Amino acid sequence: MQLNKILKSVAVLATGAVMVLSTAVAADMTGAGATFPYPIYSKWAEAYKKSTGNGLNYQSIGSGGGIKQIKAKTVDFGASDMPLKIEDLDADGLMQFPAIIGGVVPVVNLEGIAPGQMKLTGDVIAGIYLGKITKWNAPEIVALNAGVKLPADDITVVHRADGSGTTFLFSDYLSKVNADFKTTVGAGTAIKWPVGVGGKGNEGVAANVQRIKNSIGYVEYAYAKKNKMAYTQLKNKDGQFVSPDDDNFKAAAAGADWAKTPGFGVVLTDQAGKITWPITGASFIIMYKSQVDAAKGKEVLKFFDWAFKNGSAMATELDYVPLPTALTKSIEDVWKAQLKDSSGKAIW
Repeated sequence: MQLNKILKSVAVLATGAVMVLSTAVAADMTGAGATFPYPIYSKWAEAYKKSTGNGLNYQSIGSGGGIKQIKAKTVDFGASDMPLKIEDLDADGLMQFPAIIGGVVPVVNLEGIAPGQMKLTGDVIAGIYLGKITKWNAPEIVALNAGVKLPADDITVVHRADGSGTTFLFSDYLSKVNADFKTTVGAGTAIKWPVGVGGKGNEGVAANVQRIKNSIGYVEYAYAKKNKMAYTQLKNKDGQFVSPDDDNFKAAAAGADWAKTPGFGVVLTDQAGKITWPITGASFIIMYKSQVDAAKGKEVLKFFDWAFKNGSAMATELDYVPLPTALTKSIEDVWKAQLKDSSGKAIW
């Protein structure tokens, strides 16, 4: 008799544990995509969990993977550093909004070269990634770096191996400043590189550049700083050599006309401005307009609303640029207008 009571108690406790676990899992949002914003999404998610008890399971798999997963409806939101065109969004019943702004930076592994010491231009980087400039002491590089000791070694090119919004920003910039790159390679999340070795994610490219001497790659700035990598200066549209930092990213975003761009699809590469960093971009969140699970959809919006209102300092610490308040208000208006439950009722 006593054994039966004990077994019943254990069964009740076990059932309770399963219910609590299921509730916790059910509350967790799922997202997948861009590695570019992963450091800040991770930091926001940790703080949001402490504040609300609700979690975010974000897979840092690259923008191409994020677009595929949201279209397959396997996640609550996808994330991409390449904004989708409005016609593509409309065709699939999707909407998008920017969540954070940051910069992509070239990084090198050269003995004796400190962060920000080397100068490069988009034209020279395009030549390197086209396989036309192959030595570190090539005249085109030497001419930009008077007094810098450059080796007579081969350049090892490192690029992304996965579908990547970081690659889109990098290749979009190179396509704007080098006609040969535009016609030979072009801009996109997944492109066929003429030379080089691939790395998966910003993490993979950073690891390869750190491992391979005399290499060059491109990563989101937070990865460069976190790994203490030697990023380069770049010549911007106004002819000024600049180093990457928050102010330079802000300068690139300052002239963006978000309101007049369908789907907020602004590309911030090669913007004018004396201090503008030329490879700046926003990272976007992609969701279905009609939410099958309205509660989950609303939780995603609550998370980003919380991040917009409470996450600016965290973003700045990681060298991202928070969205302007006027833009977040416009985003909220779009949430109210476009995101509905299965009955057509607004979820925000």
